[in-house]
Formats: sequence, structure tokens, C-alpha cells
Amino acid sequence: MADQENQQESGQPRTADDALGYEHARDALLEVVRQLETGGTSLEESLALWERGEQLAKVCQRWLDGARARLDAALAAEEAADQG
Repeated sequence: MADQENQQESGQPRTADDALGYEHARDALLEVVRQLETGGTSLEESLALWERGEQLAKVCQRWLDGARARLDAALAAEEAADQG
């Protein structure tokens, strides 16, 4: 039962990153990219940064997908009101 409560609608387990706002996740992702571009990290550190970047990119994408769904719903409601 606890596993079901820790699942998002997408079926993915919840992570600490899910609590991040879009702007915070985006800024953290930009920092990861900056660190990777700068170089000077070991292979292990680079892989950890890459994985972190992937996680943050997914958080950002979920925020953007949610925003798109809200916009689409609002536009559909407005269109329905105009036709009704």
C-alpha cells in the first residue's frame, strides 16, 4: 500500500526532486551543464552529474507537460463556452 502512495500518476516512484519547482530544477540543471562543460571532473563525477542532469530534465519536462495540459484544458473550455 505504501508503494502505491509513493507512485505518481505516471507510475513512476516519487523522488525528492519531484518537490522542486520548475525554476529551481531548471537552475540546478543549468549548473550541472556548466560543470560538465567546464570539465576537470573524473569519469565517475561526470557520470554522476549526467545522471543528476537527466533527473532534473525529467522534473522540468513534467512541469512543462503539466503547464501544457492546463493550457490545453483552458483553451478547450473557452472554445466550448464560445460554441455553447
